[in-house]
Amino acid sequence: MASYSSDKDAYLKRLRRIEGQIRGLQRMVEEDKYCIDVLTQVAAATKALQAFSLELLDEHLATCVVQAAAAGGEEADQKVREASDAIARLVRS
Repeated sequence: MASYSSDKDAYLKRLRRIEGQIRGLQRMVEEDKYCIDVLTQVAAATKALQAFSLELLDEHLATCVVQAAAAGGEEADQKVREASDAIARLVRS
């Protein structure tokens, strides 16, 4: 089971809001809105996705990684490696 299952509705609500921001960007381009206005909205959508991903990462660390670390062994090493890789991807993006 995914660690975010208990907050799934809240996560989906946030993603729908971000989806709305992206649709708004599409409309802005279709309507030939001013470049800087489009870029401002791109920055807002990017920030929203970053905030979402950080919250999801925090949830993962607090549940999956902590549980695996408590159990120890190869699973703990794998979960820590996965989390580290995810953090690296987020930092690069």
